[in-house]
Amino acid sequence: MSAIALEPTVQSISQPIRLLTPLEAMGHGGRPVHVIPEFASHTEKRQWTLEHLAGAFRVFGREGYAEGIAGHISVRDPEFSDRFWINPLGVHFSMMKVSDLICLDMQGNVVDGNRSVPANAAGVSIHTACHLARPEAHAICHAHSLYGKAWASFGRELDMISQDVCYFYKAHSVYRNYGGIAFGSDEGINIARALGNNKAAILVNHGLITVGETVDEAAYLYTLLEKSCRVQLMVEATGLPKVIVPDDEAMDTFQMASRPETLFVEFQPSYKLEEHLNPGFKD
Repeated sequence: MSAIALEPTVQSISQPIRLLTPLEAMGHGGRPVHVIPEFASHTEKRQWTLEHLAGAFRVFGREGYAEGIAGHISVRDPEFSDRFWINPLGVHFSMMKVSDLICLDMQGNVVDGNRSVPANAAGVSIHTACHLARPEAHAICHAHSLYGKAWASFGRELDMISQDVCYFYKAHSVYRNYGGIAFGSDEGINIARALGNNKAAILVNHGLITVGETVDEAAYLYTLLEKSCRVQLMVEATGLPKVIVPDDEAMDTFQMASRPETLFVEFQPSYKLEEHLNPGFKD
C-alpha cells in the first residue's frame, strides 16, 4: 500500500518522516477512521456480513436502482468459500432484511437462509460465474439502474473527467455483446470474462456490475459508477470539449483512493444512514 509523508514539525535529521497509509490519510492529522472489523468466529462474521448485505440493498432502494425483479447483490459466505448469499426474487430492495437472504452453493442448490422464495435465475447465473472466476471478489453488485443503462447504450468506457471517476481508472471494462437474459450459464460466463480482473463492467443494453472484497466496497463502487455515468451523460449533452484528467494524476488518484479499505470507509455514511432510518433490516 502506498503511503503519504506526514509533514513534521520539529524533527532531527536522523529521524525518518513517518508515512501515512491512504486509510490514515483520510483523517486529518492521520487520525484513525473506520476499518474493516475482525471477528472471533464465522458465525459473528456471517451475521455482520449479512447485515451489510441487507443494508446495501436498502441503500440501492433509496437510490432508486430497483427495476421490477431485476438486480442482485451477492456476497461469499465467510466460512464456506463455495457458497454465496443473494436476494430472493420479487422482494424490493427497500424492503430487504437479513431473514430474506438466500444461501446457494456454486451448483445452484439452496443450502441456508430463506427457502420460501427462489432466487432470480439470471442472478444466480451471473453471480455464480463471477464468483468462480474471481475468488477474491467476495461481493458482486448488478442492477439495471437508470443512468447506467443509458450510458451503456454507447458501448464506451467512461472518460476520466472528475476525481471520483478516477476510482475506475483502467479498472473498468465494457461488455459489448448483449446476450439476452442470463438464464443459462453461457451469458453469466461471458459477463465474467468481460469483467476480467476489473472492479466494474458496463454491460451494453443491460446495466452495470461491480465487485469488491466486501459488500460495502462493491456497493460503494456501484453507486459511484452509476453517478459517474450520470455525470458523463450530462457532460456529453452539452457538446462542449472535455478536460480529461491526465493519466499520471488519474493513476495517483486511483492508487490512493480505490482500495478495499478506503472504499469500505466510503460506504459507511450510507450504511449508517440506513441503520439510523431502518434498523429493522437486520432482522
